[in-house]
Amino acid sequence: MAVKLRLMRVGKKKQPTYRVVAADSRSPRDGRFIEIVGVYDPRREPSAIRIDNEKAVGWLKQGAQPTEPVQKLLEISGAWEEFTGKPPTRPTGTTAPAAAKAE
Repeated sequence: MAVKLRLMRVGKKKQPTYRVVAADSRSPRDGRFIEIVGVYDPRREPSAIRIDNEKAVGWLKQGAQPTEPVQKLLEISGAWEEFTGKPPTRPTGTTAPAAAKAE
């Protein structure tokens, strides 16, 4: 069974929130899942990301493949760094280096 870490849409029409779930890759987007790993609410300012890093790293170690959006959320939460042991690939600072040089 191929397991993926992916987003599952919940919430009302035009008001999405997402659960980060471990699910069989053949099951539908909002269908059966194995375990809830976290929650992502893009409508808040700033976006709310609550991921249980222990569960996420556990699934990654068992071979679960994250989708691209989930991998970005895992990088933000720090679970991806825990799993790979590498620092994040993108800078987390708010100022861009080009903007700092222009001033």
